Amino acid sequence: MKQILVTGGNGQLGRCLRKTTGLYDKYSFRFIDLDDLDLTDPRAVSGFFTRNPPDYIINCAAYTAVDMAEKEAETAFRVNAGIPGILGEIALTMKIHLFHISTDYIYDGRLSLPHLEEEEPAPVSVYARSKSDGDLMLKDNPFVIIVRTSWLYSEFGNNFLTGMLRIGSSRKEVGVVFDQTGTPTYGEDLAYALMEIISRSDQNGFVPGIFNYSNEGVCSWFDFATEIMKQGRKDCIVKPIRTCDYPLPAIRPAYSVMDKRKIREAFSIRIPYWKDSLLKALENLEKNKEI
Repeated sequence: MKQILVTGGNGQLGRCLRKTTGLYDKYSFRFIDLDDLDLTDPRAVSGFFTRNPPDYIINCAAYTAVDMAEKEAETAFRVNAGIPGILGEIALTMKIHLFHISTDYIYDGRLSLPHLEEEEPAPVSVYARSKSDGDLMLKDNPFVIIVRTSWLYSEFGNNFLTGMLRIGSSRKEVGVVFDQTGTPTYGEDLAYALMEIISRSDQNGFVPGIFNYSNEGVCSWFDFATEIMKQGRKDCIVKPIRTCDYPLPAIRPAYSVMDKRKIREAFSIRIPYWKDSLLKALENLEKNKEI
């Protein structure tokens, strides 16, 4: 039985991957987090993988505090660039297939056309530069698939969905930017996509490279928040505001919609529409009673 090791196993994507395990019983899974292994320590990582060599690694470990990264650049780069570099060397040396989760923030978002994987990165924040450096560590590695995703949310932990629901339960109105455009990604959809790629790689061979993945469709953060309040039955008015009216330490891409033809065609993956996935997330959230 082939083994899949998931790093960042207690994060929201790691927790979404845990939900998929029952449908892929031909694989064994191991989930690790910071308490189990310091992924920034090359010697510790090498020793761990020598003792526990998996067939696949899904690297969900990341520094995701976008604004805090402006003050904690060293930490952001140590995690977002250093860990991929270490895991990439392990993958190449031990011939382990590695899936690395990246971000739409590596695109500058200045054009109003969906971004392609072949574009040169143009990061505009510390967080984005650290993630872009991580991609550069891995992009020519024949054992690596980089999956760039956007606006990730789930029923787990703190994210835009759970944050808006809390606001909707306690406030009558909230201002949300309407001049940043992209696509939400439900973590469970991404988790299933990763598992489908692994399953098809076993059947048809591993296809390394960079692939964009988000849900289908396009919206602004204002649209996303409005739909959350509507589907979540919250009596909270969402007011559209400009980015300049809600200044944050880190610059965000104005347009980070990604073209997903490459991943659809390479792996025959069906990608759900973002509003449908939001409804599914809210149903799962109600079942889990986390809010």
